[in-house]
Amino acid sequence: MKKTLVLGASEKPERYSNKAIKMLRSHQHPVLAIGNKEGQVLDVHFNKDLIQDSEIDTVTLYLSPKNQKNYYDYILDLNPKRVIFNPGTENDELENLLEKKGIDTIEACTLVMLSTGQY
Repeated sequence: MKKTLVLGASEKPERYSNKAIKMLRSHQHPVLAIGNKEGQVLDVHFNKDLIQDSEIDTVTLYLSPKNQKNYYDYILDLNPKRVIFNPGTENDELENLLEKKGIDTIEACTLVMLSTGQY
């Protein structure tokens, strides 16, 4: 199981970050999340606080490129194995920084990856 950080979490059921948390949990992946306000989806509680965890395998992004800037150093310091840029979050600047550090970047949809067994 891949411990995953959902960056851009939302309690709103129509948001893809919310759907991703639910699907990740249904596939038994441990999930951590950060949102712009306090909330909870299933058993995953989140708020604005940065989570320090050296065992995060995957960061999946649900933030626009301009909203990612504040998290560049944080994501790099987490040193995950990979970062998934979901549709609308593609960001060449951040992808280049991650790749220079040896972190895999994937432009894909977490929901599709989970549904097709590619996660």
